[in-house]
Amino acid sequence: MNLLARKNHPPLSPGRMAWKKFRRNPAALAGLGWITLSALIALSGYLFIPDKTPHANHQQLEVATQGPGFCVERLYIRKNLPEHPSGILQTMLGGRPLPYTTVPVYSWRLQGDTLYYETWSGDPAIPGLPGAVYAPDALFALDPARPPQTDGKGPVILTDLEGNTHRLDRQELVSRIAGEAVRKDCFRLGTDRFGRDMLSQLVIGTRVSLSVGFIAVLISLLIGITLGSLGGYYRGRTDELILWLINVIWSVPTLLLAIAITFALGKGFWQVFVAVGLTMWVEVARLVRGQVISLREKEFIESARALGLTSMRIIGRHILPNIMGPVIVVSAANFASAILIEAGLSFLGIGVQPPIPSWGTMIREHYGYIILDKAYLAVLPGLCIMLMVLSFMLLGNGLREALDTSAGD
Repeated sequence: MNLLARKNHPPLSPGRMAWKKFRRNPAALAGLGWITLSALIALSGYLFIPDKTPHANHQQLEVATQGPGFCVERLYIRKNLPEHPSGILQTMLGGRPLPYTTVPVYSWRLQGDTLYYETWSGDPAIPGLPGAVYAPDALFALDPARPPQTDGKGPVILTDLEGNTHRLDRQELVSRIAGEAVRKDCFRLGTDRFGRDMLSQLVIGTRVSLSVGFIAVLISLLIGITLGSLGGYYRGRTDELILWLINVIWSVPTLLLAIAITFALGKGFWQVFVAVGLTMWVEVARLVRGQVISLREKEFIESARALGLTSMRIIGRHILPNIMGPVIVVSAANFASAILIEAGLSFLGIGVQPPIPSWGTMIREHYGYIILDKAYLAVLPGLCIMLMVLSFMLLGNGLREALDTSAGD
């Protein structure tokens, strides 16, 4: 019966066998699921987060360090700037500027064509400062060269910067002010020390961490595979030189090397990618070198040389495809290391610079609140780092077990 089943079902390929083993590891599947969900959130974050401004950097100091679930009414006053609508792709990649000036308010009333309000002070027992604004200014970007026209009885005729004409009577003005100009905003995870939405900051910070990890691993693979394969295949002085370079870089602590490279390249978004990537290629190069040395004397490589194939063709077509399993496992671990290094650099103030949100920067800005009643401001980004690193480590362990098992089978 078993013989008949084997004849009817041909043996699985190594890749499918590894995937079959990987699916039986619930911890690795959970890590892969969290990474996939985080990547989707990072890509589409601006489409669903409350603060859609670039870098989620809409600051409102009046509502700073408010707890999760905090809600407040805010008056949205239209800026007198031409409107530039953003498409879905543009919003998804970089957000869109807020065309309003916002003011948190306790109360408001409309008297004539003037909107009177009392600002929100943070304490119901302390009245806020009074303020007033021309009511239609809260709705439209009015053209200052074309003042409103009214006879005091009929509707007001307004002209915006685009040349469009709007006719508003008293009832419509009140309804539009209540529905558009005054909005109740809720902050599900509260606000940070600058009054920014904490949820939006965490979501956009996911994009930074995953981007740094992806590009840093890509740089490390490019350098590590190239040097490791050349040293392992050619041996001799080439191998000695590459091995000497590996040992020199290996002897320097990773974080210190990243700090030195960051000082040399300067602070910035892209500089962090390069700095982290240049510190992680050593592990890849050592692994690739050892794997290439073990394969270069195999019979199929000797046959390739006898057929007259060039060294680059042998390395690229016959050696590297056979060592990709261990390289993938190391890449998963390096991804986790890249996230930790980026968070450490940002915590020290030499990584990603504000206003770009980073989990490390968020911890640096709020670690003083740990001893106060606002510890969540530093705990939340730390929890995000922990979950992301743990997910990549679980994924790496699952890949190693699956690939080792498939190789043994």
